[in-house]
Formats: sequence, structure tokens, C-alpha cells
Amino acid sequence: MSVLVEFAMFPTDKGESVSSYVSRIIKMIDESGIPYRLTPMGTVFETETMDEALSIIKKAYELLEPDCNRVYSVVKFDIRKGRSNRLEQKIRSVERKLGKEVKK
Repeated sequence: MSVLVEFAMFPTDKGESVSSYVSRIIKMIDESGIPYRLTPMGTVFETETMDEALSIIKKAYELLEPDCNRVYSVVKFDIRKGRSNRLEQKIRSVERKLGKEVKK
């Protein structure tokens, strides 16, 4: 199974720049070893189970909770049985249909 997750999480009580808080979350995801992509508006990652995906979201919140009084988050899931590596494959599929050279 493939659980693709797109999410953003950040404190709303720490001013305009929250990159130091977001970097805590990205470091945790990076150290977890799961595949992910950081984007300007959030992060996409892929796990094999819903429990793993929810665990990452929970850990992200727990990194902010001690010193943040208000945390905003939006989360989207795309769950598909019998597939894996969709973080890469979905992009390649669209690029092929556009006639673009597939990057390896």
C-alpha cells in the first residue's frame, strides 16, 4: 500500500517567519528515512501504512507543542492499495503524457 501525504504545519503565534519551526519537522522526517519532498507550501511524504503516516503527523505536532500556543495544520491523504513509490511515479506518468524526458 502507498499512503501519500501532503501537509503543512506551523505555529501561528510566532510572527511572520516560521522556518525555524518548520525545519524541526523536516529534520524529523529526513531522519525517519521515509521519502519526502519539501515544497514552498508544504511537504509531501510517502509511507506504507496509515499508521506510519499518522505517526509522522503526530511527531510533527509534538515538536511544536512545547513552545507554541497555536499550531495550524492542513493534511491531505492519497491512499492506494497495491502500489508503492508513487512519490516519483505520479510525476513521471504526467511528464510522459506531456512528452517530457523522464529524469532518472
